[in-house]
Amino acid sequence: MSRNYKFHNPEGLYFVSFAVVGWLDVFTQAEYKNILLDSLRFCQKEKGMEISAWVIMNNHIHLIFRSVKDQRPELLLGDFKRFTSKALVKGIHENPLENRREFLLNRFATEAKRSSNVQQFQFWQHDNHPIELWSLKVTAQKIDYLHNNPVKAGLVENPEDYLYSSARDYSGEKDLLEDLLILK
Repeated sequence: MSRNYKFHNPEGLYFVSFAVVGWLDVFTQAEYKNILLDSLRFCQKEKGMEISAWVIMNNHIHLIFRSVKDQRPELLLGDFKRFTSKALVKGIHENPLENRREFLLNRFATEAKRSSNVQQFQFWQHDNHPIELWSLKVTAQKIDYLHNNPVKAGLVENPEDYLYSSARDYSGEKDLLEDLLILK
């Protein structure tokens, strides 16, 4: 991870982005997105992850969160990425309808060979690019950027129309994650 992108403040609110290796479009199927959602819910309830905004795109995730228990945010995010990496590789391997199974698993295995700290499969790119959100203006900009990602990608016309995002909560509807800390 670059020196410019670090979790300096253990109690800070952070904007993070992380992508599938090679920017592979894995999250085109709901079952893979649901693995991420289940893990985010677990992190909220059990690990003290306070989530303010999120979006799952086809090949990457944007998340605004803070750690509210005594766990450093980089360790919390690392646990999330390790767990979901294993769960997603397993889900792809066991999915009888996954016609890209061999291609995806081969790419993950190839990426693991290039990495010094990954054994079998590397699902996520190593970097997270954490940016501490130090003002309401910067936070609002990141939330707007995050929620407009599906619009810019041509997936929906309005941010709140995208199911896998917190934009619904920010528009007064209920999204797929509970207990969001709405920042306005």
